[in-house]
This record gives sequence, structure tokens and C-alpha cells, in this order.
Amino acid sequence: MDHMGLRERKKLRTRRAIASAALRLFDERGFEETTISDIAAAADVSPRTFFSYFPSKDDVVFAEMDERLADIRARLAERPSDETPLATFRRVADALVEAISAEDEDGAIQVALIRDRPSLQAQALKRFADAEEGFVEVLRGIAPDLDAVTAATVMGVAFGGLRAAITYCRAERYDADRTREATAHALAIVEKVLESVPALTCPATDAH
Repeated sequence: MDHMGLRERKKLRTRRAIASAALRLFDERGFEETTISDIAAAADVSPRTFFSYFPSKDDVVFAEMDERLADIRARLAERPSDETPLATFRRVADALVEAISAEDEDGAIQVALIRDRPSLQAQALKRFADAEEGFVEVLRGIAPDLDAVTAATVMGVAFGGLRAAITYCRAERYDADRTREATAHALAIVEKVLESVPALTCPATDAH
């Protein structure tokens, strides 16, 4: 559920505008050739405003990724008490796919940038690793019968499978409809694996 007020919505719009302008410029001019002043001008903000949203030019590449990971955490926290862990995964995954489907062009640019630059690859891996570690903790909270190794494996399959499918769709520049179709296929494969873990098909509980 969206609990943002007017001020938060305005800040989010500005953040997204800066990120979108940056990705377009990176695609047109090159990452190294694009300056923060260029990005600020394209987004119609000052360089000072840029730095109030992003610490560096690298960070703007991950703006949408950071937003999606935060949204996943929020949706996990809002789960119904009687929802199974598997149903939670599907609900969150469906919302994520719907959100990223409209970002196909910027997403393709982001993937290309990360693939071409080792420093950005390292930052992406760190973000994903930190997020996955947090998701494992949440999973063990709603499925306390899972041991640590099983929980880590389950999250690797679920999070890793979905991430791989989304990355492929973006790299291939799939449109929204084709992205939904491809990710639905990927989710079906992931769910087939997860269904073999009994603790994921029982109603979720709260360990606290």
C-alpha cells in the first residue's frame, strides 16, 4: 500500500527524473563523457540537487534497482498473517514484474552499463548480496521451520531466478508484454522448485 504524502511523491518524481535523464545521457554520450552538470541540466535541477539524491554518478545507475529492492522489503513486511511463504513470493514477484515492465528502455541501458563496467558490476553484486541476505532473514521469520542452509538456498532460487529472467529481458530489450510473458514462465519454473519445500506451502507464521 502507498503511504507517501505529497512531499514524498514530489521527491520521488524528482529522483526518477534525474535517474532517467542520466541513463539517457549515458546511452547517448557514454558514461565517462557525461558529467553530473550534464545530468542536472537535462533533469532541470541544480548539481546541488543532484547530490541531495545521489552521492555519485555511479549511484544514479542503481536508482531504479534500489527503489525496487526497497519495495520488495516493504511488500514482504505487509504480508497477510495467513499467507503461505510461497504465496508471499508470488505476490511480491508479480508486483515487481508489473513495476519493471514499464521500464524496459531505461532497464536495457542500465544492464548494458553494468555489464560493460567492472566497477558497476561489483556494486550491483554487493547490492544484490545485501538484499538477498535481508530477504533470507525475513523468510526465516515467516517460515521458522526452515534451517539456515535451506532458507539461503530457497532465496537463492527465488531471488536469483527472478533477477536472471528480468536481466535477460532487459538485455534483449523486450517490451512490456514480452517481459511479462517471459517472467511468468520463469516464475513457473521457480515455483515448481519451491513447491518441493513443505515449509513454504504452509500458512506463514510470525516468529516474533
